[in-house]
Amino acid sequence: MKILLTGANGFLGKSIINELSQDNNHIFCLSRTSGDYAVELEKEIPVFKESFDLIIHAAGKAHSVPKSEEEKKKFRDINVRGTANLLLGLEKVNQPKQFVFISSVSVYGQEFGIDIKEDFPLAAKDPYGRSKIEAEKIITDWCKANNIICTILRLPLLVGKNPPGNLGAMIKAIKGGYYFNIANGKARKSMVSIKDVASFISVVAPTGGIFNLTDGIHPSFFELSYAISKKKSFSLPLILAKIMGKIGDLVGDKSPITSSKVKKITTDLTFDDSKARKLLNWKPEPVLNYLKNETF
Repeated sequence: MKILLTGANGFLGKSIINELSQDNNHIFCLSRTSGDYAVELEKEIPVFKESFDLIIHAAGKAHSVPKSEEEKKKFRDINVRGTANLLLGLEKVNQPKQFVFISSVSVYGQEFGIDIKEDFPLAAKDPYGRSKIEAEKIITDWCKANNIICTILRLPLLVGKNPPGNLGAMIKAIKGGYYFNIANGKARKSMVSIKDVASFISVVAPTGGIFNLTDGIHPSFFELSYAISKKKSFSLPLILAKIMGKIGDLVGDKSPITSSKVKKITTDLTFDDSKARKLLNWKPEPVLNYLKNETF
């Protein structure tokens, strides 16, 4: 197949290239600074020299908390306008048969919950989650209008070599010796390996649909930190953490611990992936197995 992959230089993008190139696919890479198409999608409409069978749209802005209106605007510019410009570029060549969009469980807008399904209301209020909702709608409408099989993958925390975001920060803290759990690290969070997501794309793309993808285990912070460090991490009592959070609230967002952060760390947030398991035989590897065998 001729495949266009946006966000080719990203954490997930590199894994997608590795997985799909094994099947003799011809992968065309689009990223901001390199690849077959070096394009800043939020600023320009790409000019494609060929048409494609499959589009995998993995480009986007994430892994940051906006501290100004300008930073908030960047989420919409990159994730929404960038998506619209991609589609405008594709309209000038023969239409693909399949389109896969890498979205996020952030669209649900929840900070806690158990086994949230795909039909849960899209209630995100933050700039990132809202931008993903808008991008999903643009893509869904465009695919429907052009009779293209549309897939939306809503992903939780991604696990792999040298991860960005919260998991990367956690690994850094553990390596630096300053990581600690709160309330024995009992809270569970959904996660999934980038390798499993990448290999699933070729399975789901011909079918289409909206799918949550997780490892089905939803590790606790204790299990996660133990798999990474190979030893028990110090645990801060919840009451002490709440006091520290109150003090952190006075300091502001720059504080390493606030009441909001304490609540996120001590409450479960998991997503249901039974739809993918039942319809498409989704059988991912538990991320704890990967982490136990990884060297940090």
